[in-house]
Amino acid sequence: MGLVDDLLRLKESDIKGVVDKRLAEFKRVGEGSNDVIFKELCFCVLTANFNAEKSIVIQRELGDGFLFLSESELADELRRLGHRYPNTRAKYIVYARRFKDSLRDVIGSLSGEMLREWFVKHVKGLGYKETSHFLRNIGFEDYAIVDFHIVDLLVRYGLIVRPKSVSKKVYLEIERVLKGVAEVVGFTLAELDLYLWFMETGRVLK
Repeated sequence: MGLVDDLLRLKESDIKGVVDKRLAEFKRVGEGSNDVIFKELCFCVLTANFNAEKSIVIQRELGDGFLFLSESELADELRRLGHRYPNTRAKYIVYARRFKDSLRDVIGSLSGEMLREWFVKHVKGLGYKETSHFLRNIGFEDYAIVDFHIVDLLVRYGLIVRPKSVSKKVYLEIERVLKGVAEVVGFTLAELDLYLWFMETGRVLK
């Protein structure tokens, strides 16, 4: 069976309820305050070259600490909680605080590729994957999260050739492949990502 057939089968399974619930949670985060949105931004900064599941645990443990801990305090906490890059991520998060109180304004004034480009340009530690992850996690549905799980799956189904690296050009090419799959199945890119993650890992994370 091809990828489309497997996705259509999952669409009719109990996983659909789990995916729909997760998407509703993302919408609620996006409707929250600047502080709520900023803490989700911090989560996505943590995920770069690190484990998403462990980042979820760290986000839960730190809570509002993302908003006020000094760089050294934040680094100590990230180290204690097992992050791979505590000093660098603390530096990025503290730097990003300059945008904390204007996040809703930025999100409300830009759209599409301009919105993603703004975060890639202005927030240290966010590339295309992390920015797409952040935007998906606050309710946007039209960005793909191209990580190694997704690449592995697309290679296995014969939809792409494994890239040596994921440059901006390659990222956008893979995103176009995912858009094509999403259109055929009747998913948004946000839905598609959660189903693909389940296919690859057996879990529906954020």
